[in-house]
Amino acid sequence: MKKLAFDTKLVHADRKINKPQFGAVHESTNNSVLFEFEDVQDLVDVFQGKQAGHVYSRSSSSSAVALQNVLNEMEGGVGAVVFATGMAAISSTFLSLLKSGDHIVVSQYLFGNTRSFMSTIEGFGIRVSYVDVTDVSKVEAACNADTKMVFCESIANPVTQVADLSGIGNWCEANNILFALDNTMTPSVLLDAKAVKASLLLTSLTKYIGGHGNVLGGVLVDTGLFDWSRYNNIELNYRVADKQQWGLTQVKKRGLRDMGATLAPQSAHLVSIGLETLTMRLRKTCANAQALAKYLSTHKGVNAVHYPGLEAHPQHERAKTLFKRGFGGILSVELSEEIEPHAFLNALSLVISATHLGDTRTLALPAASTIFYENGPEERAKMGIADSLIRISVGIEDIEDILADFDQAFISMLSK
Repeated sequence: MKKLAFDTKLVHADRKINKPQFGAVHESTNNSVLFEFEDVQDLVDVFQGKQAGHVYSRSSSSSAVALQNVLNEMEGGVGAVVFATGMAAISSTFLSLLKSGDHIVVSQYLFGNTRSFMSTIEGFGIRVSYVDVTDVSKVEAACNADTKMVFCESIANPVTQVADLSGIGNWCEANNILFALDNTMTPSVLLDAKAVKASLLLTSLTKYIGGHGNVLGGVLVDTGLFDWSRYNNIELNYRVADKQQWGLTQVKKRGLRDMGATLAPQSAHLVSIGLETLTMRLRKTCANAQALAKYLSTHKGVNAVHYPGLEAHPQHERAKTLFKRGFGGILSVELSEEIEPHAFLNALSLVISATHLGDTRTLALPAASTIFYENGPEERAKMGIADSLIRISVGIEDIEDILADFDQAFISMLSK
């Protein structure tokens, strides 16, 4: 039989990789908190990492492992660990792998909640430098002898700056620095993260992968490109026989066992269901976003549109090289002075005002007064977030209906 295409593999991944019992096409949801061992020595060996198995569902379960297997296969990694939310994945990873005195370089365009977490770890003695990651020379200039990690998003939320992923990946590889990439906006359907030499992938499963606004989750995938034997923050207890597993082992022990950021079994099941239609949904989402961005870019009620698929975008050529099947489903728009953003959003009838993204439905919100409110005007200015900025997460509705909704909202605003 010929090798299956990626889209086909996604649809059949659960049954092919995990081989559920009784001919089921999905791994069953296992809600047991505890696991019985007939021989106590087996329990001891699993506790000590000498044998695979589950001892307590806070640390692992068959439901979580089944999802991890599929997500790892998607990204071509050497292992994955799932968490209760995307922020749990980020916080568990950083708090597990970094310590007081370490230095990290991060994007100055980070999403509001992630940026807030950076302030939290600064309180623990981890030094953070914020730089323009669209220019690798600025990343290089910010690094020093204590730098352990560079962290950015593939496409920034909401102004859609595209990081110099290849440049950063090559720099980190040459200097033995972890390159942690948040690819929530561009899962493997759109971006080959290993090709840009990302070491760790952090993804909110809540967004495009789950896709339906009905489940929270996050994942860390180790691509296998980083040499953990050269990373001095790994404790002796977590230096297992397979060196490629050192980082994940420490994150699992600390993030799940110690911090308890565990993904519920039913949530794992819902994410795996969402995965099956990921490619189909992203294709429609990207096509809709491209059409909406083009429409908005020529409208008299708009001052600026930020979307990597537009030729006027500063990183459009880079985005064409990086993203295989489209430019993502997020765009942002700065309205003209005569249109009040809140009133415009209230005038939309199909588009939902909500703080989520990556949903099947088109969503919009005023970015400065909501998800970036705590950052203050000075930080927002550095991120390129204008007070009039509206973030739009484009869904899979018929594009004519989306355009018609924006059209009627503009007419109602400009006729007053």
